[in-house]
Amino acid sequence: MAYKPGAFTLGDVVRHIAVTERFIWAETVHNRPSRYVAHGREFADGRDEVLAFLDRMHGESIAQFRALTPEALMAKCVTPAGTPLTTWKWLRMMPEHEIHHRGQLYTMLGMLDVPTPPLYGMTAAQVQKVGSLKTFTASDSSR
Repeated sequence: MAYKPGAFTLGDVVRHIAVTERFIWAETVHNRPSRYVAHGREFADGRDEVLAFLDRMHGESIAQFRALTPEALMAKCVTPAGTPLTTWKWLRMMPEHEIHHRGQLYTMLGMLDVPTPPLYGMTAAQVQKVGSLKTFTASDSSR
């Protein structure tokens, strides 16, 4: 269920990440047209199925990325917008897209009171707790 009509559900976001990586980036870097047309439940439905779909699409994408030669990375590919772009630069945009949606997932999970894993090993509360165990003075802030 989406938080409002027309909005992505959690499953939609995960499927969207999977299909854009596989059907946009993994295709266009080989100068093939984007094959992205949908991210709906027809691909996978339910938590376990959606996560398995994400893993499968990622595996297929990685195989396509590994096939790129150094020359291909330096060559141009064409984005779905029709813009020629150096392939490695286009690939650099993929994690930005995924980071955007990871933030969306964390926000949606937070709204549902579902705990999310820490990104860097510790939550903000854990870092604050460790920091509060140390003596802090004004001179420390100038370091």
